[in-house]
Amino acid sequence: MSEIPGFGELQGPLDVSRAATAVLDGEGRVVGWSPAAAALLGYGASEVLGRKFADLVADAAAPELSPGMRRVLWLRHRDGHRERAAAAVLPLSPGGEEPGADGASGLSGGVGTRPACLLAMAEAGETEQWNALQSMLRGLATQSPVGLAIYDTRLRVVWTNAALYEEMGPADYAGVGPDDMVTHGVIVSPDMPDTLEEVMSEVLTTGEPVIELHYRGRPPSAPDRDHVWSCSYYRLEDPAGSPLGVCEETVDITERYLAQQRLDLLVRAGRSVGTTLDMSRTAREFAAVTTPWFADAVTVDLLETVLHGDRSRPGAVPDTRMVRVWPHEEPPAVRSAVSADDRAPAAGRPVREPGPLAVPLRTEGTDLGIVSFAWEHRTDPFDEGELAVADELVARLAVCIDNARRYAREHAAALVLQRSLLPRLLPQLSAVELAYRYLPADSRAGVGGDWFDVIALSGTRVGLVVGDVVGHGLSAAATMGRLRTSVRVLARMDLAPDELLARLDDLVTQGGNERAAVRIEGEELPEDEALGVTCLYAVYDPVSGTCTMARAGHPLPAVVDPDDGTVTFPELPSAPPLGLGGLPFESAELTLPPGSVLALFTDGLVRGRDRDVDEQLGILSAVLSHSTRPLDDLGDEAVDALLPRPADDDAALLLVRTRILGRHQVALWELTADPQAVGRARAAASEQVRAWGLDDLVFTTELVVSELVTNAIRHAAAGPIQLRLIRDQTLICEVSDSGLTSPHLRQAAGDDEGGRGLFIVAQTTQQWGTRFTATGKVIWAEQAIPSVKQPTTEGHAG
Repeated sequence: MSEIPGFGELQGPLDVSRAATAVLDGEGRVVGWSPAAAALLGYGASEVLGRKFADLVADAAAPELSPGMRRVLWLRHRDGHRERAAAAVLPLSPGGEEPGADGASGLSGGVGTRPACLLAMAEAGETEQWNALQSMLRGLATQSPVGLAIYDTRLRVVWTNAALYEEMGPADYAGVGPDDMVTHGVIVSPDMPDTLEEVMSEVLTTGEPVIELHYRGRPPSAPDRDHVWSCSYYRLEDPAGSPLGVCEETVDITERYLAQQRLDLLVRAGRSVGTTLDMSRTAREFAAVTTPWFADAVTVDLLETVLHGDRSRPGAVPDTRMVRVWPHEEPPAVRSAVSADDRAPAAGRPVREPGPLAVPLRTEGTDLGIVSFAWEHRTDPFDEGELAVADELVARLAVCIDNARRYAREHAAALVLQRSLLPRLLPQLSAVELAYRYLPADSRAGVGGDWFDVIALSGTRVGLVVGDVVGHGLSAAATMGRLRTSVRVLARMDLAPDELLARLDDLVTQGGNERAAVRIEGEELPEDEALGVTCLYAVYDPVSGTCTMARAGHPLPAVVDPDDGTVTFPELPSAPPLGLGGLPFESAELTLPPGSVLALFTDGLVRGRDRDVDEQLGILSAVLSHSTRPLDDLGDEAVDALLPRPADDDAALLLVRTRILGRHQVALWELTADPQAVGRARAAASEQVRAWGLDDLVFTTELVVSELVTNAIRHAAAGPIQLRLIRDQTLICEVSDSGLTSPHLRQAAGDDEGGRGLFIVAQTTQQWGTRFTATGKVIWAEQAIPSVKQPTTEGHAG
């Protein structure tokens, strides 16, 4: 037997209006028995009236019933089983009316008996369940941490529990609407109505609950700081299902919500900040991530040296000049942050006072600048969580800014190196008219290794080069410079295009093998960026009008006919890029009419993301078809049409308009291998030089012709000997023979009878050299021409 907690008046299952009741006289006899009592224990009124109620109690240890008692009793049911029932004894007033068989309580009993007490009974399980429910309701009202509010059908407060009262602060909330409980309230959950009243009205109308709606505002208990609540709403109904109002449950989740929001903010910052290596854009991305979710406004100020790619060195006097990179105009919210900005670098940590929050932008112990956060309506100090988030956000920005700084430094150095290695001024040659366009990459990949060159060769010929190094940055630019120098050296040796590429390929392969050998020995070196380089080398001869070309994996050149503007891409023998091995290099020879336009370019001009190569080549052909226009105009138009936006790769375009030397500029004699031919050659050359009006060069020309023809007759194998004079920007004397032995300059001894010929030639001319041909070799020498009007070359009209 256990006690039942009392609540004062009987309620629930023990309410006398629904309980099983019996009236007992002063001696404990049953004088009244309700139908509910008969239903509970199975005895009719006639079977129990007059009997002592103690006879129905199955527990011998049960105390005697007395007014005020509340107990759980084991009672005997008429069918023999024991019934566990809750019982409460209430005293009856001595002056009250005697209940009869038809009394208001429904009791059946004798007349004239004076009752002493009323016994209320109910099943113990039902009573205990009801008591537990009441205890729960009492706990929700007084002890639960969950804030509860009940709104009527007008959506006005009619009741709140203690938790909500404590959360919001002492006030009379009766009759208050849901949106008037706090200030600056806003629903932060997505896809929700604008106000709480709209949300609750929908719940009241549809009966569909709303669970875990997030709402931000400032309660009366904390008017200076935002709180966030998780709110749930459900409709209250009477037993018939008619709406009575709406119940609101609220839980303050400010700390959890802020922690999640801060985590989400850091994730967004990691994903969205630093997508490029441009400092201003990185600062703009940072501001887009942090406002308004973390602050109302943000400014990013960088040291001027950082913008230039530099960083302060330990021990050096720091340069504190700042440049604001975001925003370009200072918002009002941060105008008062200047003093905080001044304090941040010295302190080395965020400023904690209310107002703007200044955080030093620093990485690896080096100051980069300052980030300032500001709020329009805030007076409370920053908590540790906010400072930690600000530190983490700015630390991530610092890494991105430092990466951009490093890129800016390398990009600037690569540009300087690249521009120093590319020809600043193209040579003024009689053989060709030249124009070029070079566009360095404008992407995070950085400067590439595209290059072009124009090389003056012997015999008024010209070497034309375009190449493309794989990769970007300083390494690619340095590789480009190394290859360009190698090409110039090999070109000066008057090698044929296929042989030049073969020699260049050997150099690249040798470099790759040397690196591989180092790796085998244990030291790791990066791959040589010269591997996979593409290159095209062409030699144009303005005397014959022929152009000999060879390529190593490079795009085909474009050739424009001067008469009808037809553009073709001649098929040249294919060979792999340098250093990859495979097919040998082969040359192809084209005959170009005077005025032909030759376009050599790197693949950056016609290849790229979302660009179809065939379509781009078609655009280039359309531009080049107007070949009579100035080459500079063609270059501008080609670049504008093919690269309207910044490109992902370098692009180089070299435009060449061919010329032919006039017949009056070249003189040619066939000689026999006869010593008497030396005199005839000397006389013919003297006469031609005088005809050109170069009397001052007659003596030297006779001397050079004598020595070169004599050398050919003496040392060359049997075969024809040819003398050729070319009057161009210099006077060129060439003697060709079928010999394959290269002459060498040497110092003859005093008693030597010969060996002084080439020495005399070298001393009396501007330069001399040897080049090999398919039938032998050519020894040539050049003399500077006095400043007189130069003869014109033949070109295409227009």
